[in-house]
Amino acid sequence: MNLVRTSLLSFAATVVKMLAALAISKTLAVVSGPAGIALVGQFQNFVQIALTAAKGALDTGVTKYTAEYGPDEASRARLFSTSVRLCASSCAVVALVLIFAAEPLSNYLLHTQSRAYIFRLFGLTIVLFVLNSLLLAIVNGLQEIRTYILLNIIQSLLTLLLTLTLIAMFGLEGALIALVTNQSLVLFVSLWVLRRHNVIRISSFLLPFDRNESIRLSKYSLMTAVSAVATPLTAILVRDYIASTLSIEHAGYWQAMSYVSTMWLAVATTSLAVYYLPKLAATSDRPTLRCELINGYRIIMPIVVAAALILYFMREWVVNILFSESFAPMIILFHWMLIGDVIKLASWLLSYLMLAKAMTRAFILTEIVFSASFVVLTMVFVGKYGLQGVAYAHAFNYGIYLLAVAIITKRYWL
Repeated sequence: MNLVRTSLLSFAATVVKMLAALAISKTLAVVSGPAGIALVGQFQNFVQIALTAAKGALDTGVTKYTAEYGPDEASRARLFSTSVRLCASSCAVVALVLIFAAEPLSNYLLHTQSRAYIFRLFGLTIVLFVLNSLLLAIVNGLQEIRTYILLNIIQSLLTLLLTLTLIAMFGLEGALIALVTNQSLVLFVSLWVLRRHNVIRISSFLLPFDRNESIRLSKYSLMTAVSAVATPLTAILVRDYIASTLSIEHAGYWQAMSYVSTMWLAVATTSLAVYYLPKLAATSDRPTLRCELINGYRIIMPIVVAAALILYFMREWVVNILFSESFAPMIILFHWMLIGDVIKLASWLLSYLMLAKAMTRAFILTEIVFSASFVVLTMVFVGKYGLQGVAYAHAFNYGIYLLAVAIITKRYWL
């Protein structure tokens, strides 16, 4: 499976995901407006952090070593058995925190204790998501792209069905309930699809805990945890700053623009996660690595630039279709947000190299530094230019990030 075929399959999955997200965001925008979008975005970022902690941030490591071990059944079994035990431990801790700290969490994130039940529900269902995520990481590592894409499409459709149903029944409250349950439901579909799999068998998860495997996984766990926590935490801080400095509606405009960025870049980022990480992890020959990187830029970047231009010229239409007329003020964000998105994708082609080659210190340092710098730049630019300042901060921050990762990884591509 090469990058072009992977991108085409990823495109199919992403189209389904984008259509589902379109229907959900449109419904939510009509029901709750910019303020509701901001509140859901805030809770969504918390959900991302909690899920990362519950998984022990092991996904990337499991994918990497599953690809690296190849047909070595003994090594794979040690990896699977150790990872499921690590996930069980971290998941239990997070579930208990969600259940017993539900009221203060609800008060801080949702501004009321009456929604504490949502956090308790999350605590009860989080184990289902963690198990499904582990299975998907293994399938990705085995480079079974068609199965991986199929499961992602099913997840998107289930998310759409459940979320729209709950929003129709309970409004904003239903959207919050859907966030803590919809991704867990696909576990049962995954178990059915993989029931006769020749590698993913119950016996492969029953070996004793292996200390050496846990040490290997810990490198990737730390990198993934920093990245997966830094991104939503940064979004929470930026959203809080915009809300307190401008208004909650302005925070909603930025959140809506973030949705647009996430959706339109999803094809490329899915291809990177599905194809690049296992491929780079399994490749030690530097000329081959260089060739893969060149192909990535040659194939992906022209498409990304063209898509950004199309999106910019159709920005008013996009806002009206995805959201509503009340979101018109977000149009001023498109120019510099899209420039930042293109630079972001260019930098990610190199940052995946840091992940694949376990450049732990460099990866963690860049994630922390540039997450913090985005918050600082937002404060500076929003204070000076208003809402448009957050788009300036986005583009400027990723420009510096691209330069930094290019320098850090130059020994692989220079």
